[in-house]
Amino acid sequence: MAKVTGIGGVFFKSPDPKALGEWYRQHLGVPLEEWGGAAFRWASAENPSGTGTTVWSPFKHDTSYFAPSTAAFMVNFRVDDLHALLAQLRSSGCAVDAKVEESEFGAFGWVIDPDGNKIELWQPPVGQ
Repeated sequence: MAKVTGIGGVFFKSPDPKALGEWYRQHLGVPLEEWGGAAFRWASAENPSGTGTTVWSPFKHDTSYFAPSTAAFMVNFRVDDLHALLAQLRSSGCAVDAKVEESEFGAFGWVIDPDGNKIELWQPPVGQ
């Protein structure tokens, strides 16, 4: 069975993402990158080289990236086999987005949970 292996990222809406990111940098030490969010790198027993990443990123309040959800947040879960998990979700009757994006950053798919929250599923590139 394909499954979630961790949190890939936390995304949320803000009226002023740049100012909010700066607040997190100044008061909590969040290491902002040029694109406005932070990428926390980590190691684990399965990933001893430490190339795993969890992203934290504020989005503009009017972003359509979370649509059709009206929630102010979206969680990105790392998964071990995106295509298998999407197939499992579809066969279970879940609301799965037909779109899958694949790039040098990995493969991405989306599902809507029973409360209407859009969940991003991410299979990282090999070695991450």
